[in-house]
Amino acid sequence: MVTRAGIVVTGTEVLTGRVPDRNGPWLAEQLRRLGLDVGHVVVVGDRPEDLRATLSFLAGLGTELLITTGGLGPTADDLTAQVVAEFQGRPSAVDPALEGRVAAVVERLMARRGWVADPAATAAGVRKQATVPAGATVLEPVGTAPGLVVPPADGRAGPPVVVLPGPPGELRGMWPAAVAAPAVGAVLAGAAELRQETLRLWGTLEAQLAATLREMEAELADLEITTCLREGELEIVTRFPAQAQPAYDRFAGLLGREYASTVFSTGPTLDELVAAALAERGLTIATGESCTGGLLAARLTERPGSSTYVLGGVTAYANGAKEELLGVPRAVLAEHGAVSPEVARALADGARARFGADLGVGITGVAGPGGGTDAKPVGTVHLCVVGPDGAVAERALGLHGSRSAVRDRSVTMALHLLRELLLGGPPA
Repeated sequence: MVTRAGIVVTGTEVLTGRVPDRNGPWLAEQLRRLGLDVGHVVVVGDRPEDLRATLSFLAGLGTELLITTGGLGPTADDLTAQVVAEFQGRPSAVDPALEGRVAAVVERLMARRGWVADPAATAAGVRKQATVPAGATVLEPVGTAPGLVVPPADGRAGPPVVVLPGPPGELRGMWPAAVAAPAVGAVLAGAAELRQETLRLWGTLEAQLAATLREMEAELADLEITTCLREGELEIVTRFPAQAQPAYDRFAGLLGREYASTVFSTGPTLDELVAAALAERGLTIATGESCTGGLLAARLTERPGSSTYVLGGVTAYANGAKEELLGVPRAVLAEHGAVSPEVARALADGARARFGADLGVGITGVAGPGGGTDAKPVGTVHLCVVGPDGAVAERALGLHGSRSAVRDRSVTMALHLLRELLLGGPPA
C-alpha cells in the first residue's frame, strides 16, 4: 500500500506566474525519498476559502500527509496558519515564548538592514506569527516565520498538516525539523521505499518509444513510467516499490538493447556527464560565444567545483570583439560572414588559445527574431568543439522557435557535442 501525500502551494504571486513555484517539485522529491508518493501539487491564491477547499479535497482522497507552503508572514493576506488551525479543529493562541523569539529575530533583521518601522505595527505582526494552534508542534523559524505541524483535533480523523514558509531557503532549512516531528514520523513509519530510476536517450522519437512500451505492457504493471521529450532528449523516469526491482531491471535491460545506439545515460543529466568527464580526465575548457551571449559558460559554471575545469569564456558579439578578443581573422569574417562554420571554428580555437584550455567551444548564429537572410535564416547556428590532439566536433543547426529557445537549444547542442567528444555515445 502506497502512502500518499499532498502539497498545497499558496500565494497569488505563484498562482499568477509572477513567482515560479520552486517548493512543490522540491518537496515532492524529498517526500519520494522518504517513501511517500505525492498525488497532487495544488497552487492556490491568498484566499482562505480556496485553501480550505483544497485541504478538504486532498484529505477526502485519503491523503495521509498534507503540506502547505507560504502564507506565514505578518501581513493580512498571510492566513495559512489560521486556516489550517480551523481545518484541524484546533483553537489558536499566542505563544509568549515564541513571540519573544520571533521578536528578537525581527529586531536583528531590522537593525542589520537599517529599517525603521512603527513599533505597534511590528509587535502586531510578531504576535500574528507567534499564534499557534493548540497541540501543534512549532518548527523554529529560519527567517521570521515559524512553521507548524498540526495534527487533527482529538477525535477527528484526517492527516496532519505541515505548515511551511514560502521562501525556498527558509522552507528547506526547516525541512529536517518537519520530518522529525512526531506526527510526521508516525506517517513515515508506515511508508515503504519508493525507488526512481532515469534513462536518457538522444535521437529516439517519443512515438517510437511508445510503440515499444505497448509491446511490453503486460510486464510493466508494477512500474509507473513517465516520458518527457525535451530538445531532442527523451527522458524516461520510472518509479516503483522495492519489490518491483526485478521488473525494472528487465525493462531497463530491454530498452538498453532496443535503443543501444541512442541511450546516453542511465541516470546523470547531460550537464553532470560533461562535468564529470572534464573533472575525471583533468581537462580544462573555455568558451567563445556570440549568439548565446555567455549562456554556455553560465551553464558550465552552474555546478559547484566547476572552477577546476572551466577557465573562462568570452562573449564576442560584435565582429570587432571577435577579432580583438578571440583572434578571429578579419579575412575569415569578410569571406564567410560571422555566422559560419569557419567562424565557429575560429571562436573555439581562439577561446582555447586565449585561456590555455584543453578544449575550446565556439558558437555563432542568428537567434532572431530579426537579422536572418535567405541564405542564413533565423535559427541558423554553427557550433564547434576543439579538443586535445586536434579532435574536432562540429554541427550546423537549423533551429525553430523564439529567440530564447534558439539560444537555449544551441547551448544544449553544444553540451551534447562535448559529451560526444569526451564520452562517445549517440552523436549530437
